[in-house]
Amino acid sequence: MAAPHPLLRCLPLLRLRLHFRYQNIAAGVFASLRHPTCSFASESISSDCDVMKQANELLRIKNSPKLFSKIDDPEYRKWKDKEDEILRDIEPTSLFAKEILHSDRYMDGERLTTDDERYVWEKLLAYHPRSADKIGCGLDSIMVDRHPQYKHSRCLFVVRTDGGWIDFSYQKCLRQYIRKKYPSYAERFIREHFKRSN
Repeated sequence: MAAPHPLLRCLPLLRLRLHFRYQNIAAGVFASLRHPTCSFASESISSDCDVMKQANELLRIKNSPKLFSKIDDPEYRKWKDKEDEILRDIEPTSLFAKEILHSDRYMDGERLTTDDERYVWEKLLAYHPRSADKIGCGLDSIMVDRHPQYKHSRCLFVVRTDGGWIDFSYQKCLRQYIRKKYPSYAERFIREHFKRSN
């Protein structure tokens, strides 16, 4: 990808410079209205000089090679490509889980359809770090219901063959999936894209 033209990189700073100049001139006008004895001209000139110094400093920082070296760094580019790949990989499953939990597709306590249950099992529950403990004596079904402690939130539950049931986090499942499939990038991705990293 070609680097943007140097003038295009400076446009935000020029806009900032004009914004500062407008604010300082407006402040000077209002100050002179409140205090007629103030010398508006000298304040305006000194503030314009300050604005120019600030804008030039920002330009110097903005044009610093360190700022753009990150974008050109092959390791950074490799990370961004992998990040996009992981997002494309998990997005359908994440959206599916959110739709089940946050739409009126299922009522509280309702069992998932056979197809939805199979998808949740294959794409989520199979990757849960404690899936064997969650399933226990055997999986009878998967349902949606209110969390026992946090009544405002809905979650997925494993219904066991002995009639017991226990909740599981689809986000924990996704995190574990990412750790298995993308071990070199997992922790950074999880840190940047999940609220909690456990």
